[in-house]
Order: sequence, then structure tokens, then C-alpha cells
Amino acid sequence: MKVLSTRDDLWTVRSGLSGVVGVVMTMGALHDGHVALLRAARERCDAVLVTIFVNPLQFGPTEDLDRYPRTLDADLALCEAEGVDAVFAPAADEMYPGGEPAVRVNPGPLGEILEGASRPGFFHGVLTVVSKLLHLTQPHVTFFGEKDYQQLTLVRLMVRDLDLRFDGRPVEIAGVPTVREPDGLARSSRNAYLSAAERVAAVELSAALRAGTAAGPDGAEAALAAAGAQLSTVDLDYLVLTDPDLGPAPEHGPARMLIAARVGTTRLIDNAPVEL
Repeated sequence: MKVLSTRDDLWTVRSGLSGVVGVVMTMGALHDGHVALLRAARERCDAVLVTIFVNPLQFGPTEDLDRYPRTLDADLALCEAEGVDAVFAPAADEMYPGGEPAVRVNPGPLGEILEGASRPGFFHGVLTVVSKLLHLTQPHVTFFGEKDYQQLTLVRLMVRDLDLRFDGRPVEIAGVPTVREPDGLARSSRNAYLSAAERVAAVELSAALRAGTAAGPDGAEAALAAAGAQLSTVDLDYLVLTDPDLGPAPEHGPARMLIAARVGTTRLIDNAPVEL
């Protein structure tokens, strides 16, 4: 497995790859959720690239950029064990040699709701770095976890609306189901911040989603009420139902329930499909 830190080295390696190339973009601190992405990529692709970059553009001034877990040696060992061909792990000044970029990708109205409302500018930073990494790695398929459902939706829209394509075809954005702990908590690098008591409380998010999903056949109001009844300890940010593309929830048919809450000082998100 090759470990790369410069754009020139990345391009040298990328230009030598043949067949279907898959990319998994991460901020490191890899866990079983990332392993699921790597295995999905390995199953479908002839070559797999991983990017590890803690992107400063998507952290607000009061957020956890400095304390975000950085475990590069362990991450590289995991990637090698999963058969990754190369890892691109650049420094911030390699990704943004002129400092913060003057031009960023605007996510539009969908980037200003839910996570975008709670974290202003967040999706500008996400889409800017994803766009840059797509151009640098030129994949045929990229793999994103469904846990970050709004991010997944916006990346798909960006690729469609900006006609991002390599080798003459649009980049495919493949969603991979959320990986959960045995008690239902969604795997997340930020789970490491939770104390023992907070870890117990955090299960309320997945319990709410399960209850909402079970009540889905009774309609949106019943689904939201059932989900909300599971929340007693966490500091809720939002609990909403949308359609699968994050538009208004339908009266009947497929929908998505999304939740965000703060547990202690740690902000967690989760989501699940609901049939109304």
C-alpha cells in the first residue's frame, strides 16, 4: 500500500491505475463504519484509494477541530489490512496552498437546513473539499456512509448539477448503510468523546429512530410522536421527517427521519428510512 502526502504523488499513482477506481473519503479516526465503506469499495472496484484529511473548512470557530481524533498510524494499518491500494493523507497547506480558498462550492438552499442551519457554512466546506478530492482522485465510484445522510444527498446533487465526470461518465456516489453498535448507536469518530454516562444516554437517538420507524404506518405525526417519546436525556437539536431527497415529507410512501442532539458537549446525528 502506498502512502501519499502530495498532489503530485497522488497523480503519479492515480495515472497508473486501471479498471474501476473507487475512492473512500475520510477524516481519519477510522472505525467499523469506515471498514464497511472500504469493503464495499473493494467488492466493486479494481483499485481503492482512501483519503484521510481533517478538513478545517467544515469546522466552525467554536467546534472541535483541535481535539478531533487523529490516529494516522492506526488508520494506515487498518487500510492496509483491508486491501487498500493507496492512501492520500495531505497536510492542510498541501490541500489549500494559498490558505483558505477564495472560491468555495455553494450547497444552495438544501445546505442551509438541518445540519446547515445548526452549523452555518458547514456544507460549503464539505462540498469544497469533496469537489477538490474528486478532481484529484478522479474516481469512477465514491462511497459515503448513510449516517451523514444530508452530506450524501448534497454530494449526489453536486455531482449531478456540476456534471462531474471522469473517463466520460458521471461519478457514481454509492451510499453504504449505517454501521451500528450492538445497542443501536451509530458508529462515529465523535463517540470517543462520550463519558460512560453520556454513552448510555446517546442510545436515545437510535431508540427514537426505531420507534419512529415502527410507527410510520400510522402516519408522520404518529412517527414523530413515537420517536420524541424516547428522548428524555439528550439535548435535542432537530427531529424531522422528509422525503428521501430531504424535501417535504410525503403523506404516504418512503420518507427519512433525521435526528441531531447534543449529549454532554458532543453533538451526534443519525437517521433512518421510514415508510409512511
